[in-house]
Amino acid sequence: MREDESIERCRREIAEIERLLRAGHPDIAGLCLGLADWSGELRLLERADYTRFISGRSQLESEDGFAPVWLPTCLFPLQSFAVEWSLLLARAGLFFDCGLGKTLIQLVWAENVVRKTNGRVLILTPLAVAHQTVQEGEKFGIEVRRTHELGGAGIYVSNYERLHYFSPADFVGCVCDESAILKSFSGVTRNAITEFMRKLRYRLLCTATPAPNDYIELGTSSEALGYLGYMDMLNRFFKNDLNNSAMGRVHGKVIQWRFKGHAEDPYWRYVCSWARVARRPSDLGFDDGPFLLTDLIEQDHLIEAQSPADGYLFDLPANGLREQRDERRRTIQERCEKVAELVRDHDYSLVWCDLNPEGDMLERLLPSCEQVSGNDPDEAKEEKLIGFARGEFRRLVTKPKIGAWGLNYQHCAHLTFFPSHSFEQRYQGIRRCWRFGQTRPVVVDTVMSEGARTVMENQKRKAVQAEQMFEQIVQRMNQQLRIDGARPFPDPEQVPQWL
Repeated sequence: MREDESIERCRREIAEIERLLRAGHPDIAGLCLGLADWSGELRLLERADYTRFISGRSQLESEDGFAPVWLPTCLFPLQSFAVEWSLLLARAGLFFDCGLGKTLIQLVWAENVVRKTNGRVLILTPLAVAHQTVQEGEKFGIEVRRTHELGGAGIYVSNYERLHYFSPADFVGCVCDESAILKSFSGVTRNAITEFMRKLRYRLLCTATPAPNDYIELGTSSEALGYLGYMDMLNRFFKNDLNNSAMGRVHGKVIQWRFKGHAEDPYWRYVCSWARVARRPSDLGFDDGPFLLTDLIEQDHLIEAQSPADGYLFDLPANGLREQRDERRRTIQERCEKVAELVRDHDYSLVWCDLNPEGDMLERLLPSCEQVSGNDPDEAKEEKLIGFARGEFRRLVTKPKIGAWGLNYQHCAHLTFFPSHSFEQRYQGIRRCWRFGQTRPVVVDTVMSEGARTVMENQKRKAVQAEQMFEQIVQRMNQQLRIDGARPFPDPEQVPQWL
């Protein structure tokens, strides 16, 4: 009999005995003994059920780290260090900038876990990056299977959107590529990913932007790896003005969290206990060598609205979010025509948009162009994103939330943007082209109306904040490395006989 059925049976028997006692049954002693027996059995069953519940919700804290069993000679010193350190830790985060070889690192990491355990490792990627991961594996002789039909031990890769095809019981490890995308998913999807990884012994998170401009966003990575949960991390190191655990908004204002007075240094030491960060190899003490970026040329283009807002004789700068949105919609044609003018001088262009009407108009205006829109099926999106990487057409129009993560478009050296408040989307969008391995200067043209000036100022503020965050992590990380790097003397102490 199933345990939940046994619990239900106990409750029915107890209810029946209590009914007989209330009805004045003459065998009171026998009924009381029966009530005690059934109540005792119910407590045991409920305790076991609660224990299973707690076990199911808890994270698996394993000490299963091991030294690499295989390190290919193609790895750069930084990449070898990353593989070795993350395998020794078993559950780690690698926050390396674009072009430092995160795909190769995670493939070698996964191959080591497969060889050590003879089990399966699942690599989860953004849309269209799974195909790129398979190609990278073929280049370095690592077999990667792209299917939800499981065979023997090995590495399997899939998109985040197809996670429901897999069961965590079939895997010993999981890699989240571009793991910063976790906070961009809805709560249901993010929880499903965290739940999937909860009991896996080996976990690796790889991304270039772990928390682009907000320290507390590292809590999603901490929880997915099985360390402090998101709210546990917040309450240990941060506080809000209400002195509680409230999130969201109160009276229309976003609740702000800040460091507790004593907690900033312990917080960064905690992050460095499970994560390594590198914008360039020298951040971890290695020679930068070939990892040098070309020039980034950022140009702003201001256009004037041809039609004023309703009720006005002439156009005025937008003030506030509502007016900014109205101005953005009124200037779609002017901005798109400017983009069409800018891309004429470039062989390939990656054109980012934010609104569906922007994408539709750009698709009509630009020659040799394909648009990836949210209405496209996942297969069609992937086909177009990969097609641009292969050079099948010269212009790609899409939204950053669709195609700004994980893809490598080094053949393209020109991008256009319409301003938005998301620093991470802009950063990731630029890094599809401006990355280590790019051989040409990268031109970024931002086309904006007058009201978008404040949006660009907000972007610059977030960029400064993100740079400060990386500086903090690198500084604390290097301090931690110096502490961890201490080694005892190899020879035992010899005490003189006369002491």
